[in-house]
Amino acid sequence: MDIRRSDLPLLISLDALLDELNVTRAARRLNISQPSLSGQLAKLRDLFEDPLLVPAENGRGMVPTHRALELKPRLSEALNQLRGAVELGESFDPATARRAFVIAANDSVFSILGLPALGRIAAIGNPDLRVSFVPAADSGLVERMERGEVDLYLGDVGKVPGPLKSRYLMGDRFEMAQRIGHPRGPAPATLDEYCSLPHVLVSQVGHPHSQIDDLLAAQQRSRKVVVTVPSYNQVALVLTHTNCVATLPSQLLRRYAAILEILPVPFEIPVFNLAMAWHARVQEDAGHRWLRALFTDAVSPG
Repeated sequence: MDIRRSDLPLLISLDALLDELNVTRAARRLNISQPSLSGQLAKLRDLFEDPLLVPAENGRGMVPTHRALELKPRLSEALNQLRGAVELGESFDPATARRAFVIAANDSVFSILGLPALGRIAAIGNPDLRVSFVPAADSGLVERMERGEVDLYLGDVGKVPGPLKSRYLMGDRFEMAQRIGHPRGPAPATLDEYCSLPHVLVSQVGHPHSQIDDLLAAQQRSRKVVVTVPSYNQVALVLTHTNCVATLPSQLLRRYAAILEILPVPFEIPVFNLAMAWHARVQEDAGHRWLRALFTDAVSPG
């Protein structure tokens, strides 16, 4: 291959194609049309003198050639180094910057950490400074950060992938919640009553079991989970329309203090810790340093 005949846009397109193995998805990621990307793929095949990607036998997506598999890690590393070189030393003024940040967090963590930070961003009044929150998937986070698709992860300290840099932000405890006017009254529940009440919990797959149930089982006790929902913020809706109770992070429940009664849990649940995590490639990026400081300041006293 003659490097003088190549250009950066073609290599960026190849990186996206090797990640997605699908022209349509790669074009969407690059924000170009599918015919344009197909044309670039033809140029890349000529440039490398290799098909690079061939149609899969099942007709869905494409399969990389041996040459493409050899190229993928080196190309990704080279582009990341180039991004770092371009970003290094840049200044960042949130009042004038044109930038979009992507943050991975579930809706509970969004309510606890995301909302305070968003309030500070909104106060800046810069319409070109945008923040997008996406689900915090357990798999592929490191790779998505390497590709620049996710800037920051917010979540449980114990779920931060090892390769990422991280910083502790805050701890929180669990409490029990019920609707105002619940027939059982506003008094704290005993352990026997807690176990006999109908419970709602959060599960992405509808599984009626959580860490709470493991803690109860250790005491030879169990509770009655009658409802599961996929979102933490849906729990408040269930509670206000039923006689169910829920056990959730205290800081999340405080958001609903006007419509829910918040009570202590009648057994010990360990405190859980929240952190932010990021990829080493953005460690010195001025905009990312500002973003991390935003969350650090948002949880600092005063």
